[in-house]
Amino acid sequence: MSTPSIARPAGLIAGLKERARSEWGRRVGLLLLFLAALAFPLIDRNEGDIDAVANALAFAILALGLNIVVGFAGLLDLGYAAFFAIGAYTYGIFSSYQVQPEWSSFWVPFEYLGLVAHNTANGRDLVHFTVSFWLMLPVSALVAAFFGVLFGAPTLRLKGDYLAIVTLGFGEIVPIVARNTPYLTNGAQGLNGVQSPTLFGYTFGVASAPYYYLGLLLLVMLILISTRLKDSRVGRAWLAIREDEIAAEAMGVDRTRLKLLAFGIGAAFGGMTGTFYVAKLQTATPEMFGFPVSVMLLVMIVLGGTGSVAGVVVGTLILQLLQSWFLQDLTQWTHALGRMTGIGVLERVDLVQSIELIFGIILVVMMLYRRQGLIPERQSVKALSLDQQAATPSRGGIKVELGPIHRKTVDRNRPLLEVRGLSRSFGGIQAVKNLDLTVMPGSIVAVIGPNGSGKTTFFNLITGLMPPSGGKVTFAGEDITGLGPHQIVERGIARTFQNLRLFANMTVMENALVGAHTRTTTGPMGAVLRPPGVKREELAARARVLEVLGIFGNRLMPRIEHLARTLSYANRRRLEISRALVSEPQLLLLDEPTAGMNPTETLELTDQIRGLRERGVTILLIEHKLNVVNEIADEVIVLDHGEKIAEGSPAEVQRNEEVLRAYLGRTATAGAPAAS
Repeated sequence: MSTPSIARPAGLIAGLKERARSEWGRRVGLLLLFLAALAFPLIDRNEGDIDAVANALAFAILALGLNIVVGFAGLLDLGYAAFFAIGAYTYGIFSSYQVQPEWSSFWVPFEYLGLVAHNTANGRDLVHFTVSFWLMLPVSALVAAFFGVLFGAPTLRLKGDYLAIVTLGFGEIVPIVARNTPYLTNGAQGLNGVQSPTLFGYTFGVASAPYYYLGLLLLVMLILISTRLKDSRVGRAWLAIREDEIAAEAMGVDRTRLKLLAFGIGAAFGGMTGTFYVAKLQTATPEMFGFPVSVMLLVMIVLGGTGSVAGVVVGTLILQLLQSWFLQDLTQWTHALGRMTGIGVLERVDLVQSIELIFGIILVVMMLYRRQGLIPERQSVKALSLDQQAATPSRGGIKVELGPIHRKTVDRNRPLLEVRGLSRSFGGIQAVKNLDLTVMPGSIVAVIGPNGSGKTTFFNLITGLMPPSGGKVTFAGEDITGLGPHQIVERGIARTFQNLRLFANMTVMENALVGAHTRTTTGPMGAVLRPPGVKREELAARARVLEVLGIFGNRLMPRIEHLARTLSYANRRRLEISRALVSEPQLLLLDEPTAGMNPTETLELTDQIRGLRERGVTILLIEHKLNVVNEIADEVIVLDHGEKIAEGSPAEVQRNEEVLRAYLGRTATAGAPAAS
């Protein structure tokens, strides 16, 4: 679909240019930082220092994996070290002498491939696994991802504290299994003699520098992967789930699949790091992967900034080097001070052994005084100019060039939405009772009724957020009863909410782009590799968002880089409508769209809703402002205690005695009901 040209404010263009300049400066800074990292082993020849930084790099990679789970998708995982252990033991078992089955002809092809060697010990022919480290890096990642998905499938339907408790249990189970399977892991004594990597005939051995450079390479690669995933269709879906699972699914995000994807990718990072770490140490014991490791990683993420890729790396390096370098030196200085002053406590203190206490203090301080971390996920944006802030309400509907809202052909002679006998009960309370409704294409149908009459529950049943107790919902001739919210959005139904459900810590642009989730196809591989097709899809989605935001003129366009939580209430309403429109709906469900708007803004939005109908969108709305209903509704449905008590034109409904009784508690002699 061709995209019409869009007039963008001059301030927006200037902002984009400024952002491009800052991006260029940031890239230059990152290049200089990378060159300094490459030069570090050449400047500091101390093997202990290089080894400490190599260990810090390994934990930075681990923290990046956990950040995908906790920071991006908002899933509190207290057992992440389990995937670290799975990766370590996967490589350790296949590169040491722990597992040596009997030799047979079965192993000959594997010997030819260099995966095993024929070994003789005590007169027995045995198999010695010699799987390459470079092969095991991706294999360990896949093995850990498999266990991540296997563990996540039955548990990721849990939320909050319940999910944290289950992950904590999983994190404790893996070291226990390692401790109690000596034929695979050598039990509590651990694997020894793990083969070090070899590259072009050079064996890494126990030297620190090769592992430093390998860790640096892996870190850069996984920073790139994390950044590209976050700034993609997949990453936006994760952030939406983190902010509001219900709203994310109502916008077309399959939250179960996306959570599993986050868990699997995060586990893959952990598995790969485990292989790197065990190859570096050439040993693996169960104590290396206990609960303190998971807690330490969480502290690193909180310190750096939850969800911030750069912050997580910086936080990890600070805490690891604090533990490896500074605490040892500080302990020695404290002992020296104790000897000088004669204070015995200072002579006995060991700060290195108190690292968990120090981590706990850091966690408490960050939660109290800087929850966003050292490098916040979101950076501040430039304040709007007076011209950008100025917005005058006007009549006349949609004044920008706007292509078709959706690309589907609608049969105008057949009902678009049919509801038959729809019911929903909560225990003994009947929220919706045997409701029938027909919505024809191109119409505006209003649903009104007193508070608690079942209007929002009715919307929830149509959009799949609640399963009906009975009845049937048909959309465009297809039975959609019982489908998930994301499946219903795919078919062409979008909605807003009575109580705003925006993604508060995402920008206006990102909020609206989530609406395009079902109309785009980029997966994690495409997000990382970014082939031309993916770039075109992303550009088209962003152009579509700008086109839709343009409906509301100067209200949202200058604020596309602002967080949703910083918008005024009326602009949040407009953004929620825009987000729904980006999903290309045939049927748009608006739940009290003019709530919180003044009379002038209400009239402006009323004209814009009428303009959407003129562009092929069928509207079903809940509205308490009866002047709005009278002006734009073709048909009005009145609900009371979950039952339909009236149906007809606005004029007919206003004269209905049952409607007057529901609103005013008396008969029609009192005249038409006042707007509530």
